[in-house]
Amino acid sequence: MLVVVSDTHAREGSKLRGRTLEAVREADLVVHAGDFYRAPVLDAFESASGTLRGVYGNNDDATIRDRLPEVRTIEYGGVRFAVTHRHRSGDTGLIMLGRGRDADAVICGHSHRPRFDDSGGLPILNPGSHTQPRGNRPAHAELEPASVNGAGDDGAGDDGADDDGAGDDDGDAANESDGGAGLRGRLVTPDGDVFEEFRIDP
Repeated sequence: MLVVVSDTHAREGSKLRGRTLEAVREADLVVHAGDFYRAPVLDAFESASGTLRGVYGNNDDATIRDRLPEVRTIEYGGVRFAVTHRHRSGDTGLIMLGRGRDADAVICGHSHRPRFDDSGGLPILNPGSHTQPRGNRPAHAELEPASVNGAGDDGAGDDGADDDGAGDDDGDAANESDGGAGLRGRLVTPDGDVFEEFRIDP
């Protein structure tokens, strides 16, 4: 399972709770779309998750910016994602960023508003904030290969290759199920309520 979180905005600890904490612990790969806020929060996420891939956000301190890229590309279940915190040109800029990285979808944060939008030709996934929803639902995103949810039996695994384009060679995320069939996703609250489902195809 791929789990996506963003906008923690804390000084220490991951502030994970409920289903969000369970999902991070269960995940093959965790993506954080920025605004940890302080370095101890990044440390806590690295401890809580088996494999973490993050980017820095506009509120992250210098230590986090030294440790993480602004943009990175990851692959999971045959789907390639461009990951960034935000783009000044909004959705148009995010779509252009994704296309420039040959991505199938874009993961972002910043707005604290959970949403999945594929109306622009390239899907955009924002998991919202699990700690500061700002009038929205607190949330994270969970994605699994479509076959896991009954779309067939694909068997083998592919690697969660990561290419951030900034000289950060941090290897592969282990043991995700394959492979070309796309991902089924859901937006979920820390209480475990699923309030939106979606699909991303390669």
